[in-house]
Amino acid sequence: MNKPVVFFDGDCGFCNKSVQFTLRHEKDPSIQFASLQSQFALSFFQAKNLAPDLSTFYFYDGKKLYDRSTAALKIIPFLKWYLQIGIIGWLIPKKLRDKVYNFVANRRMKISNGFCVVLSETQKSRFHLVR
Repeated sequence: MNKPVVFFDGDCGFCNKSVQFTLRHEKDPSIQFASLQSQFALSFFQAKNLAPDLSTFYFYDGKKLYDRSTAALKIIPFLKWYLQIGIIGWLIPKKLRDKVYNFVANRRMKISNGFCVVLSETQKSRFHLVR
């Protein structure tokens, strides 16, 4: 697959809200989305001899797989102009970025435990959610 893909925990409200944020603020509909519990994600990670961590957000740019804070920063170019300020995150050392990421990830279920995703017909074709 050469299209960019966001892999997220489909059972996590915080993760689902992050996906909704991306959908609302993306420049164009070029990113695909897959819950880590989907057969698509399982096959993808198995082909790369990796075991996905449900507490981790992944971004595949069509060539390379990124995780944690780097994955989040890699999405910024796909977002609208007013969110491009987020590129300053690259100035923060990866160890520190990932420490903050892990802090939030470990509390993600408490931050937002419920979610209700309503996708448009156009958006549905970009999701791989089936378990």
